[in-house]
Amino acid sequence: MTAAEPETGAHPYLLGGRRVTIGDLLKAGLLADRDKLAFHRPRKNEAYQAEVIAEGDGGIRLANSGRVFRSPSRAAAAAVGSGSFDGWSAWQTDKGAFLDALRQQLLDQAAAQTKPASRENARAPRVPTAAERHERLKRARQAADMNKEPLSLSVRDLLGWWGAVGRGAVREQIEAELGNHGLVTSPHFEQVALESTVQLLRVPPESSSSGSSAADSEEPARDPGPTVGTIPSSMAGITSIKPTAQLNEAITLLLLNDFSQLPVMSGPYKFLGAVTWKSIAQARHRNADSTLTQAMVEPREVRFDHDLIDVLPLIAQHDFVLVRGPKNDISGIVTASDVALAYGRLASPFLLVGELDQRLRALITDHYTLAQVAAVCDPEQNRNLSSFDTLTFGDYVRVLTNPTCWQLLNWPLDRVVFTRRLDEVRTIRNDLMHFNPDPLPVNAEPRIRAVIEILRTYTG
Repeated sequence: MTAAEPETGAHPYLLGGRRVTIGDLLKAGLLADRDKLAFHRPRKNEAYQAEVIAEGDGGIRLANSGRVFRSPSRAAAAAVGSGSFDGWSAWQTDKGAFLDALRQQLLDQAAAQTKPASRENARAPRVPTAAERHERLKRARQAADMNKEPLSLSVRDLLGWWGAVGRGAVREQIEAELGNHGLVTSPHFEQVALESTVQLLRVPPESSSSGSSAADSEEPARDPGPTVGTIPSSMAGITSIKPTAQLNEAITLLLLNDFSQLPVMSGPYKFLGAVTWKSIAQARHRNADSTLTQAMVEPREVRFDHDLIDVLPLIAQHDFVLVRGPKNDISGIVTASDVALAYGRLASPFLLVGELDQRLRALITDHYTLAQVAAVCDPEQNRNLSSFDTLTFGDYVRVLTNPTCWQLLNWPLDRVVFTRRLDEVRTIRNDLMHFNPDPLPVNAEPRIRAVIEILRTYTG
């Protein structure tokens, strides 16, 4: 969860996780209806024309087809017919101003007009305000623009800019604010472990891949599963041995490091295989004088950004895989033990959340009618709630937050305090259900247990 302070200002939402749109530039007077836009590709000797339109919250209408796009990047891709573009850096007005520059001007205005609220808890760790974070992102962008050394920091430190310790609650906000500054992380901050280093780079102006640039994708961010790179050992470096070494040297390294396997490599980018205790035993059984290469097993490698769920069968079959990192070198190794260690800590909270779900559902079912629940959770009848089984954890929170529903329980407890804790548990639960690889808060399990104990006490 983020601990960022609430802030006020003319455009606070632009600094709090929402992507800037053409409509925002129109409302700020930085663009006007029917303003002409041009997209020049000098190397291709191509130019495309469009105009800004105010209808439908603002968009870009292509001159050649009349098609309208809310996203500048989608408009640029449609104009060219293929590829992926950072449309904010592609389109410019007839006065020569790029949309990206206008977006930066709007963000600067929002930062100047934003005033942080007073701190309620002076002892809590200080989180950068939205305006301060804006300045950090501006400096990172300037470093990337001027071909300086790009800003490098750990994923954990990056999350700290948003007052977060895990990625689950702030993922979309980080993506949006990076996109507003035309920035991306390399490697992607969700594809590596918290202690891994990422660089803040500019969004590529053009690539051959299809789809919108990360700078202003209108599609909701997918809820990704963990990648191989989120396992800490995948980026922790590797101990290896050269193929010319003696087998006894490999055995010594295995013993000294308490390894179960040892890669055989001729360089940081090329590995020939690996030796394991099993492969050594089999080789020595065949020939007591076996060499290192005779004891090697077939190499297995995966990329750091590969979905972990797809790699698990390979790890189960071979006990380990070597990982190729962002620079295409062998960056680490992931074993079955590494996966078990990374996710074994989730077992107890996962079981507790299961009990909590069941008790909350029983509470709702026993004390309210489906009509009462639907009136709170689906007042416009868009979801067509037909059964208690279709309720979500968020629905439980909404029902118990409702003063009328709470009063029907007749519990001698404070509704606001209890439901605030329940909402905190909801965030923990969501991370568990999506197998977020980041560590849970240190007090996550006691918080879940405390809620369960109250439900046991008052519901029997």
